[in-house]
Amino acid sequence: MALYLVWHEPGCDIDAELLFALDHFELRPGLLLVESPLTRSKLYHKVKWALPKGTALLAAPLEDAPKFKGMEEGALKWVRARSG
Repeated sequence: MALYLVWHEPGCDIDAELLFALDHFELRPGLLLVESPLTRSKLYHKVKWALPKGTALLAAPLEDAPKFKGMEEGALKWVRARSG
């Protein structure tokens, strides 16, 4: 399993079926933490196909849990539950 930071252009909705299938936490609108066994490329393309054509997108693997402030309530709990 790998932890990824995924960002997509705010205001563009991801297909609900994809979100249901991904183990994710929405930090802010358009900014997600995703834990997945997929490679970065496969995750990127799954998200790309679930967004409207031409939507800006970034997917980056994270070596460690990120430090953050001002994100949605429960973010730290979500990360800690996955980092053991």
